[in-house]
This record gives sequence, structure tokens and C-alpha cells, in this order.
Amino acid sequence: MADALYAPGLGYYAAGNIKLADTDSPASLAGDFVTAPQLTPVFAQTWARCVAEVLHACAGRTVLEFGAGTGALAADMLDALDAMGVAADYRIIEVSADLKAVQHARLARFGNRVQWLDRLPDTFVGCVVANEVLDAMPVTVFGFDANGALEEHGVAVDQNDRFVWSPRPASAALQAHLAGRLPAMPGYVSEINVLGEQWIAAMGRWLTRGAALLIDYGFPQSEYYHPQRAGGTLMAHLRHHAHADVLLHPGVQDITAHVDFTAMAQAAIDHDLDVIGYTSQSRFLMNAGLPAVLQAYDPTDVAAYARVMGPVQKLVSEAEMGELFKVLAIGRGIDTPLTAFGTRDRRHTL
Repeated sequence: MADALYAPGLGYYAAGNIKLADTDSPASLAGDFVTAPQLTPVFAQTWARCVAEVLHACAGRTVLEFGAGTGALAADMLDALDAMGVAADYRIIEVSADLKAVQHARLARFGNRVQWLDRLPDTFVGCVVANEVLDAMPVTVFGFDANGALEEHGVAVDQNDRFVWSPRPASAALQAHLAGRLPAMPGYVSEINVLGEQWIAAMGRWLTRGAALLIDYGFPQSEYYHPQRAGGTLMAHLRHHAHADVLLHPGVQDITAHVDFTAMAQAAIDHDLDVIGYTSQSRFLMNAGLPAVLQAYDPTDVAAYARVMGPVQKLVSEAEMGELFKVLAIGRGIDTPLTAFGTRDRRHTL
């Protein structure tokens, strides 16, 4: 998965293919998926209210975004922060060279307020933002054989030169990572995002004061490893079509897995970070002030208002992104509650 996504010049995020459809540019609608910031600026405008709270609580002025996509979230968030009178600098860590070029073009108007980092900071005070980052980290696929023995699912090449799954005995490291997370279930297949947990662990070393807002599709561990989810969550995205054959078209299609938010929260706790909040995207947006943001749009301009409300419904609907996507806030030195988690905080489910 790491090679298929990130191999220099060949991987999905390292090659020059169009990945993210840009709703502002019909020519790029040939991309493979659309993220929330591209649907409507209302998403970033609402997020900015929570980011402003974090910056105030930690006495910081810097936002650090991982995987900034087309730069839509950064541009709209900076505009919203400026409108609130919050002076903020923006830093981006991006692994895709072609997406970085798109970001440079889109964010040029902000000048030196936006800078790209080549490595993790040694220390950081401010707000970290990661929208659909954890799902794109390479995962390890595992399963249990007919006798309940743990196996790692590797990849091999068959006689027709096609990639196929190739189970092998689990390493001691994989057995240790999975210990206590789920019982042995013969025939069951799923994933574990060890790199995601290591990323959180590293944050525990460099996040001096502030909070990280992590938004992605996923579940608490009890749901992630539910017996009925026997095939795991690994999937591919190609031309706005999701399918399960992740070994098809390597380097051409996106590969993702849902997030085990319990594992991410535990990694934070294990490395001296606080779990500040956990809730659905819908509740996060409503708590953060979505109704107030929408007041800036004129409902009497029916056509324009419909263009705003259509994507907003997709963001908050429980049948679409509102419930599937969750927001996990972790951090250090944030002593005041964040409004975005003021009601229906689900930390007790982790």
C-alpha cells in the first residue's frame, strides 16, 4: 500500500494524475474523489471557529495542516480567521508534489503567511488540522485462518502476473499490536493502522501546547472490529467510484481504510496527550457554529442559497458524511472546553 500510494514517480500521490476533483474547475472533475472543503467554503468557515478557540486557548497563532489537498481548506480558513480578526500563520506538510504545486497557486495571495515544511517541527504551539489524512496512511491487513491463527495478508504475483493476496504467519510485532483488540475469529479479515498510531505518538513529542483536530471516516474499536464487519474496510477510489479490489490498477487508484479512533485516542494518551473531544462531523459543525455561519448567506437569493445548502446537507446528513465522519481532538495545555464538543461528545464510546 505504501508503494502503491507513495513510490516516487509511480505511487498514486507521487505521480501527476488528477486526484481531487475541484468543484471550482470543471476541467478537473475527472479526479477520483471530492473532500468536504471542496464542496463548500462553509466547511472551512465553521472549522475556523474551533481553530480560533484553540489558538486563543494555547496563546498560539499558527495552524499546521497535514495533506492540504487543493488548498481549499487553507484558503477558506485563512479568510474566515481574518474576518474574525484572528491573525494566523499557516504551515503545510504535503507529500504530493503535484498537489503542492496546486496549493502554491491557490494560496499565493497570502504571501509568506503560508509556508510548506519538509519535516515535522521540533516544537509546535497552535492548532493542527488533518482532514482525511489518517485514512490514506498505509495499513497492515490481517486475518485469522480456519483454526483462528493470526495471519498477515501480504501481496504476491500469480502465474498470470496479477497481484493476489498471500497470507503468511503474523510477525511477533503484529501479534503484539493486535493483542487485546479483538478475539480470534476464523475467516475474519481487517486492518490495523500502525503508522497512524506512530504519527500520533510523534505528535506527543512535538506538540508543545495546542490541539490537533483529526477528521476522517471511521468508528470506535468496538464497531471497527465488529464480527459483522468480517471483510475489513480497505477500499479503492477511482473516478468517483468506490470498490473493494485494492490490488487493481496500482498507482492509478486511491486506497484507503477507515480509522479506528479508539486506537488513535489510546496512542495519544500513551504519549501524554489529552483526548479533548470526539464526536460526529454533523455535531461538530453544529456545535462549532454552522447556523451562525449560514446567516451570512442570503436566503432570498434562492439559486445561490441552494448552491450553498446542498453541500451543507451532505456534510451534516446522517445518511451521508454527517455520521460516517468523526472528529477527534487531542492536545496538550488546553484547559478550557472547546465549543465544538459542547454537546454529544462521544469520548465514552472510545
